Amino acid sequence: MSNETEFWKSLKCYRGIDRETFLSEKWQVKNTIKNREDLVFFLRQELPQEVIDDFTLSLSKNPMQIKISPYVLSLINWNKFHDDPIRKQFIPLFSEYKKDHPALRLDSLNECDDSPVQGIIHRYPNKVLFLSNHSCPVYCRFCTRSYMVGESTASITKHRNVAMPKNWHDAIDYIMMNKNIEDVVVSGGDAYTLPAKHLKMLLTELLNIQSIKRLRIATKSLSVLPTKFLADDDWTSAIIDANNLALKKRKQFSIQTHFNHANEITWITKRAADFLFDHGIKIRNQTVLMKDINDSFDKLKNLMDSLVNINIEPYYIYMHDLVPGSEFFRTTLKSALELEELLRGSTSGYNIPNFVVDLPGGGGKRNIWSYRHYDTKSGISIFRSPVIDKNKFYFYFDPIVQNEEKTIDVEAFSQANLDIIVEKIKHKKIEELR
Repeated sequence: MSNETEFWKSLKCYRGIDRETFLSEKWQVKNTIKNREDLVFFLRQELPQEVIDDFTLSLSKNPMQIKISPYVLSLINWNKFHDDPIRKQFIPLFSEYKKDHPALRLDSLNECDDSPVQGIIHRYPNKVLFLSNHSCPVYCRFCTRSYMVGESTASITKHRNVAMPKNWHDAIDYIMMNKNIEDVVVSGGDAYTLPAKHLKMLLTELLNIQSIKRLRIATKSLSVLPTKFLADDDWTSAIIDANNLALKKRKQFSIQTHFNHANEITWITKRAADFLFDHGIKIRNQTVLMKDINDSFDKLKNLMDSLVNINIEPYYIYMHDLVPGSEFFRTTLKSALELEELLRGSTSGYNIPNFVVDLPGGGGKRNIWSYRHYDTKSGISIFRSPVIDKNKFYFYFDPIVQNEEKTIDVEAFSQANLDIIVEKIKHKKIEELR
């Protein structure tokens, strides 16, 4: 990361792009690939036709549109295309797909049912999620909000539950009327895609609500378009102004970002992180645990160390949610428990992220060690979430094929069988847990 190499020049399409151009945010946005045709054209410069055909076939199952920045494309090791951890996150292949788990629901976290007004997810007593838009600078294949982010695809018709700028007032009024709300996360989509004037207006209005004590904005731009923070434009000024206003009002302001692998961190990332650090802006990272991408001690430790070295705090490591077309990404709860055990003690305690499962059905985030029961044979674990519903039990499900053991027959594990297994566990264990 110390050598400021022009790594993008290894690609045929970017060989003639000089440093100033590549670091230009406008150039990055203008040249972001946004459809199948443009990506196929790009792939033809680097890959054989059979790989391109594999990609094309995948589009019938991919829940997300194609959207990839030149920066991300430049981070992929094209000589090891199939195994590259960044490629896997953004460029789907049909040959990778596994059958979705029968417990999967499109809105697996039950966000729509926890939405009292458009654009607000109110699950915890004193915190809300403000869905400010439905677009991102890039589209991840494994997106939890694939039910509403981006445009509809061949496999998914998108449901809109966002508060676009023209109707933000309903969402803001809801927050103002609920004095117990102290913590707001502005997400979407991604706060990156908000125009500067709208971002500034929203952050200012939220910080001026007396009951709000903590304000966070969620953006993946640090990992996929860090050039955004290399220019003193109106958008970055809106972030700096919000942080200054928060300090003046003795409130907390921070950025939540998203890195999954150390290869996503470059000298450009460091420049962007330094820019935010110089302005006193706190950055926290959320990682999704994904098979063959970061599900080993060495890979996770390398990622955590790399983040800490550029003053980004490791915050959460999520179990992968049940997302359409992403079963092959998911790992078992058992493997996560082992990883957390290995990671703890390998560095300072404040650099160890919380390993959590965001429970299907709207149970919220729970520490992976807090399960009440875990049946490794069926891959079903039971959690409680008393602050949300003290009388309810929530279930999490391991992937259908657990590594090489194949403890669950993918064809036999139908929805009907799942219901039977869950009922058996309920009758056998829940009475013991009450």
